[in-house]
Amino acid sequence: MNENELFFRTIQTGQIKNLQLQLDRNSSLANIKDSRGFTPLIFATYFGQMDMARLLIEKGADIDGKDASGNTALIGVSFKGNIDLVELLLRHGADIDIQNNDGTTALIFATQYNQEAVVAILLGHNADQSLEDNKGKTAKDYALEKGFDALVKLLG
Repeated sequence: MNENELFFRTIQTGQIKNLQLQLDRNSSLANIKDSRGFTPLIFATYFGQMDMARLLIEKGADIDGKDASGNTALIGVSFKGNIDLVELLLRHGADIDIQNNDGTTALIFATQYNQEAVVAILLGHNADQSLEDNKGKTAKDYALEKGFDALVKLLG
């Protein structure tokens, strides 16, 4: 297993002390990409690793780094519904309105997956509700289409 693979394995398994040692030895690891284009921050947030995400941010991980599909950590956690990670990323300046390769934003993903608490947080941070994905749909369009009445109300 090479150094990069070991680094991603460390994140996946939640070995925070090992991650700290690896970053202390080679700080550039904070912004490498794996074979699927995932950044360490995206990988950590995907696995719900709050402490890992915090450490990576402290060590200079690109908060808006994208994977091969154009997803950022914020877009990823928005559909998974991890409120703590959403708030952490926003506190550290994540671009709330960044769009992936399909034009999907964190708000659109959170809406598509009926993540009411995440939608409320994103709206509280002034997410742009008018942004459309590549299909020409906004978050509200998806809420209406899927019958998510609580989200339709939230999205006004």
